[in-house]
Amino acid sequence: MTQITGLLRYPLKSHGRENLEKVALTAGCSMPFDRHWAVAHDASTADGSEWVSCANFSRVSKAPALMAITSRFDESTGLLTLSHPAKPDLTFDPDHDAGAFLTWVMPLVPQNRALPDRIVKLKDRGFTDSDFPSVTLCNHASHRAVEQRVGRPLSIHRWRGNIWLENEAPWEEFDWMDRHVRIGECVLHVRERTDRCLATAANPETGQRDADTLSALQHWGHQDFSVRAEVIEGGTTQIGDTLEVLT
Repeated sequence: MTQITGLLRYPLKSHGRENLEKVALTAGCSMPFDRHWAVAHDASTADGSEWVSCANFSRVSKAPALMAITSRFDESTGLLTLSHPAKPDLTFDPDHDAGAFLTWVMPLVPQNRALPDRIVKLKDRGFTDSDFPSVTLCNHASHRAVEQRVGRPLSIHRWRGNIWLENEAPWEEFDWMDRHVRIGECVLHVRERTDRCLATAANPETGQRDADTLSALQHWGHQDFSVRAEVIEGGTTQIGDTLEVLT
């Protein structure tokens, strides 16, 4: 039996993670408020009019200290709270108070490359790393396999996934490619593997690069971890629900 053990979203792309107990998914959409906003850098033309790739944004692969941010989003007020071990907490409205955020985050990013410039968002989807609105499914067994290659425990938050599943078989999620899976009330179509970058080398507690996760993945002949899926049938899913492979 494959069971859900974790649900996470990332309201401001690359700037904090948030644990959830349950989530309502909608067909054709990413997880609500997941990558809802993104931080465009001063060399980017991103303006929120269309989806663009992660190269247009401030991200952990270029600024590892960002990995240590956690977040809390209040859907009733629209306020986002960011926490970092080296900073006081910041609570702000991403739609109207980007200036406060830019002042807060600037010391966390390298000053010799493109710098955070503005917050953008899309009307109908989040800035997921796929060109379709995706939900990322992660397998604890695969994570444990990577830990064994690295030689020590690693935080699952390095992978910045949405739905964490307890499964006995490492990499079984790759067998779900082009298949439908049911999770709680929802049905998702697994579309692609998630290729990984240097962001996963950063420790989510310290924001320092301290593990060669990419070399560990290369042991299996790839640099992939988790799969991206599209929501086909919406509904609610929560911690403790199970995953069933349908077709």
